[in-house]
Amino acid sequence: MILTSAAISVFIVSYALIATERVHRVAAALGGVAAMIVIGLVDAETAFFDQETGIDWNVIFLLFGMMVIVGVLKQTGLFEFLALWAARRSDGHPYRLLVLLVLVTATVSPILDNVTCVLLVAPVTLSVCRRLGLPPAPYLISLILASNIGGTATLIGDPPNIIIGSRAGLSFDDFLVHSLPLTVVLLGGFLLLARLLFRRQLTTPVDVDGRLGDLDPRAAITNMRLLVRCLVVLGLVMVAFGLHTVLHLDPSMVAMMGAGAAVLVSRTTPEEFLEEVEWGTLAFFMALFVLVGSLVKVGVIGELGELAAGAMGDRELLGATALLFGSGLIGAFVDNIPYTTAMVPIVEDMVAATPSSGPESPLWWAFVFGADLGGNATAVAAGANVVVLGIAAKAGEPISFWGFTKYGVVVTVATLAVAWLYVYLRYFAMT
Repeated sequence: MILTSAAISVFIVSYALIATERVHRVAAALGGVAAMIVIGLVDAETAFFDQETGIDWNVIFLLFGMMVIVGVLKQTGLFEFLALWAARRSDGHPYRLLVLLVLVTATVSPILDNVTCVLLVAPVTLSVCRRLGLPPAPYLISLILASNIGGTATLIGDPPNIIIGSRAGLSFDDFLVHSLPLTVVLLGGFLLLARLLFRRQLTTPVDVDGRLGDLDPRAAITNMRLLVRCLVVLGLVMVAFGLHTVLHLDPSMVAMMGAGAAVLVSRTTPEEFLEEVEWGTLAFFMALFVLVGSLVKVGVIGELGELAAGAMGDRELLGATALLFGSGLIGAFVDNIPYTTAMVPIVEDMVAATPSSGPESPLWWAFVFGADLGGNATAVAAGANVVVLGIAAKAGEPISFWGFTKYGVVVTVATLAVAWLYVYLRYFAMT
């Protein structure tokens, strides 16, 4: 009991320091890990090798590999080309530009995982805003929210989907049938909500011709031969992500293979392709995994799930509601990957106690929607959030914890409400 209370206290203090930004978030997270070591909850085995309480190296190397690929691609001028193209297409209307970037993000995020998606789109967004003299925060925040919503659509769109799909036996097609319809509705609603949330920042039109002159987007490409090679590598990586279960390759291995291929075809130096790696973001992720793993070790997260299972009994709608909103709430404060890993066995027991099973069980889909959509609530709730805020800070356009969270909470509450209505109508009212 004392150890559990100490673990909770360390976690709360660490999270409070991250949220209030009294100290740098990496320092706060690493300080929390140090405290967990002192009280005896963390050692080398639990931090680096334990699958339940340690660092998820698949996520870390997935991030690292894609950061390297993005670093190589950036040298071709591709992102500058996309920035100029988007600026031209927007005709100087700030909201139209936001819609365009959200649609690009929503198209990519179901194919790639949401972290990879924002790694590709965030540099484009920053470049667009700088060219047009627009504040980047509304656009960066919107692409985070859109990537987390869009990633709900497919098995490979968000790491929790892969974890849940593997344990529940949910196929890629199952996600298209059950998740994709809701995702389309949520994205449409988000575009309307974004206009309201960012109405003050999206009112003044921009003179595109005045700022860009006769600059041709194609002129931004500095090395067409290298661009073609890199796009071939990126295309193969995307295909491999989609087929990773067939190929028996973890996404992290696909990313690392893609990074190696990109470096080989570009013949760049380590200084060049490592320049874009967000080392602070990777360190923050590793520390968060260890912090949450400590709560898993003392049973805090598991106990929360068991309470939900006991309260459900044979009331399936109540169970689905608890999973949806409970996962959304907890996912707002802890990374959804270790949370999902801890909760999956509990949800499996809940499903076994109900008449439904497999892809027709509303409990699995309520869990998916809650874990994915809860990632929008705070700045540290999902990998995409952490990565984009790290990119923004490095670019000199920092977004504070509360600067993101005040929008994320509104979007999360709205999307969870729509998701609950979808679950109720599809699995209860119409059956």
